[in-house]
Amino acid sequence: MKEFDFDEPVERRGTDSLKWSVTGDELPMWVADMDFRAPSAVTEALMERVRHGVFGYSVIPERWYAAYISWWNRRHDFMIDRRWLVFSTGVVPSISSIVRRLTSVGENVVVQTPVYNIFFNSIVNNGRHVLENPLVYRNGEYSIDFEDLERKLSNSETTLMILCNPHNPVGKIWSRDELSEIGRLCARYHVTVVSDEIHCDLTKPEKNYIPFASVSEQCRKISVTCVAPSKTFNIAGLHSSAVICPDEFLRQRVERGLNTDEVAEPNAFAVEGAVAAYSSGGEWLDALRNYLDTSRFVAGTFLQEKIPRVRLIDAEATYLLWLDCRGITEKTRELTAFLRSNTGLWVSAGENYGGCGAGFLRLNAACPHRLLRDGLDRLERGISMFAAR
Repeated sequence: MKEFDFDEPVERRGTDSLKWSVTGDELPMWVADMDFRAPSAVTEALMERVRHGVFGYSVIPERWYAAYISWWNRRHDFMIDRRWLVFSTGVVPSISSIVRRLTSVGENVVVQTPVYNIFFNSIVNNGRHVLENPLVYRNGEYSIDFEDLERKLSNSETTLMILCNPHNPVGKIWSRDELSEIGRLCARYHVTVVSDEIHCDLTKPEKNYIPFASVSEQCRKISVTCVAPSKTFNIAGLHSSAVICPDEFLRQRVERGLNTDEVAEPNAFAVEGAVAAYSSGGEWLDALRNYLDTSRFVAGTFLQEKIPRVRLIDAEATYLLWLDCRGITEKTRELTAFLRSNTGLWVSAGENYGGCGAGFLRLNAACPHRLLRDGLDRLERGISMFAAR
């Protein structure tokens, strides 16, 4: 395998980075944005586009479809029909558009908490209601409470479920049986599933995820899947993603919504970045997954030795560390504010991800190991000061 240097520092201050718009020596480890350069194939493709010098309106070429189809077939053993693919400018804009198109004001949308906090915005900001199906946390592992899920889905006002697969922030890869049961219940109660699979490529080296739509014909018919190269290859700023929708009737409604909301047209670089990433980024990604696996080991070892009252939840996917801090406090919003004020470490409070997130922190470990160790040192120092108050 080709060598890639993920230890190389990349100065991001002063680049209008959302993550790195910080003061002093603050260390941001909150938003899911990696501190690694994108694969060289992506950079070269974008530079070639820049050299052309004309940046007018763009269309979606056949090579964009081919890149997605080939990647999911090779990497995830899922053959996508070209007709199922629709371009969009991002997973979040797609989810918000789908919520507006497939549900009515006042209806319920089910989410499995703790879960990506922007889901709540997509639901509440559009006048719909959040129904939480809290995950069961037992002996350091998360599982689905299917009895509670069925109760929530059987509510006559429930019309949509947003599935996070793999799950952010707990890093769970849902099994084929779990996904099949979600599909069975949602089909029974006529609930459409929007599956956010943006973290699907960021699994542990020996793991792979299962696309929800690949599980069964039932899952295929009721699903809208949102995917993107943005998290995988650190190119979120290109605003390039896709919606996979096998059912023709459902796809027509979704596509109409995306066009109505003006989130279905690419900028001059969105296609080039995605095609280059999916066509030539495989080796880079495999090296990245190995590096992130080492990062998780480094963090777990540090916590066991230095902060034993903080537990790292074992995860199979994402580069996000989900930390059980209940041995210190249930009030992690208070803890995160204290950490930032006293150590400069900026992490996310578990309460942001739903009621059952209280007592947890989310820490982004996708950075050079030098920065990760700095963040862990600050975490140790800050928690020591917090506990001693």
